[in-house]
Amino acid sequence: MLLTDKTAVISGAASARGIGRATARLFAEQGARVAILDLDATAAKGAAAELGPDHIGIGCDVGDLTNCRQAAEQAIAAFGKIDILINNAGISQPLKVMDIAPENWQLVVDVNLTGVLYLSQAFIPHMRTRKQGSIACMSSVSAQRGGGIFGGPHYSAAKAGVLGLAKAMARELGPDGIRVNSVTPGLIQTDITGGKLTSEMKADIIKGIPLNRLGDAKDVANIYLFLASDLSAYVTGAVIDVNGGMLIH
Repeated sequence: MLLTDKTAVISGAASARGIGRATARLFAEQGARVAILDLDATAAKGAAAELGPDHIGIGCDVGDLTNCRQAAEQAIAAFGKIDILINNAGISQPLKVMDIAPENWQLVVDVNLTGVLYLSQAFIPHMRTRKQGSIACMSSVSAQRGGGIFGGPHYSAAKAGVLGLAKAMARELGPDGIRVNSVTPGLIQTDITGGKLTSEMKADIIKGIPLNRLGDAKDVANIYLFLASDLSAYVTGAVIDVNGGMLIH
């Protein structure tokens, strides 16, 4: 198993069909103890319970620095150490540029970008004392191609910010033994897309995907596993596409 004796914190991992939940399951299967963070504390605890008694669920608003620090304290106290942080929490809004109100901008940026900074800040001091750690951050193909199907320009901007933030953290934290990487999924079938894609829309989208299918949450979870494990011990500051060839560059 790739994560034997490892501990991991995954944000936004309570949704049943989400990427975070799939990642939590995979990490547990690979031997890790997992702390599931989610805005819905009850759902986080329920998701952790499904994984087994060695895992925990913690309520956390990633857009609140104090809340992130409290969650970090709980996770460290429960496990004794944290090896892996997956900044997975995200939110999307299908708005056009002129429809983005200040509250839309603030919410999407807070969750998708500021949350990456705050949750990382909450765990970096602990990782620095241990001179090791792996942080993986959720971006999107939307950041690379300037928009997608479900995310508006504010979503693209936030996800592009994640790429810059993660690269800068990788450069700064490398001497401390902490690796920081990003994942850029294409269109993945999750609760966010569930019910919004008609058969005709799917067929049209698949025409532009060389691998001839939409992605599944497990496809992204597998990349998170690679970045969390020692298989990627010499990888930092990287951006890994998981889009079936939707964007080749």
